[in-house]
Amino acid sequence: MKIFITGGSGLLGQYLNIELSKKYEILTQYQFNIGNCASYNNVQLSITDFQKLEKIFSSFNPEIVIHTAAVSNPEKADKLSADIVYDINVNATTNLAGLCSQHNSKLIYLSTDLVYAGYRSSYLKEDAKLIPISLYAETKLMGEVKIKETFDNYLILREALLIGFGLNHSRNNFHLMYENLANKKPVNLFVDQFRTPLELHDSARIIGSLIEKNIHGEIINLGGTERFSRYELGEILCEETGFDKNLLVKRTMEEAELAYKVADVSMSTEKLQSYGIKSQTCRDSIKKILSGVNI
Repeated sequence: MKIFITGGSGLLGQYLNIELSKKYEILTQYQFNIGNCASYNNVQLSITDFQKLEKIFSSFNPEIVIHTAAVSNPEKADKLSADIVYDINVNATTNLAGLCSQHNSKLIYLSTDLVYAGYRSSYLKEDAKLIPISLYAETKLMGEVKIKETFDNYLILREALLIGFGLNHSRNNFHLMYENLANKKPVNLFVDQFRTPLELHDSARIIGSLIEKNIHGEIINLGGTERFSRYELGEILCEETGFDKNLLVKRTMEEAELAYKVADVSMSTEKLQSYGIKSQTCRDSIKKILSGVNI
């Protein structure tokens, strides 16, 4: 099976390269930083370059496209013009869906838990109320809509907060938290923002399992089974490493003057589990993350 991965040098993309190349023939796309794409069949292009994408479909003929490329968080989106964010997160997604439809390819789209209303209740199911409050989340939801309007050979995965270590140039909040604690620097962590975190290896593994299940026309929450605040994640990390918990500084979203106060987008993964797929516990995930680190 041939799989085309967009955003292959990103946080999740590099883990997908590692995981999916074990079983499948992959072509992985990057634009600026090559990351571990250098170790695989790769292509450098902008995800908004429709003509180059057309050539990829004609020459590589992928059976599955995994679309992770995006302006990937609210902070990054707010630093760009709305037109640029829309072009990358919506127009490029629409074009990919059209190409997948023309070439009989399945599209697996990585969306976000931030499309949900973040003030309702915990363990949100896929049919919960959707109120994206940032430009990033709004454009990711618009991507979902455009895909569903185009065809039905898709799988939309609303991904939770990813924890783990970024490879090469990539970083996430968990990685930065670890580095600061390791260097005995204080870390400000929210006590009033809740997610269902998922470890990076585990995310790539689950996506691989979903490919084998051959599911289409579905929206699935892709996350862990446990609800944690950022502060609680810090506590678990300190317990597993021996880092000083006194370095963890409790903060509320109000105190931090957070632009987008999303209190709780923790997701139910009952639907994912109904396919026989389950994520690791958060503590086991953190142990796995740390297993290759000399503490």
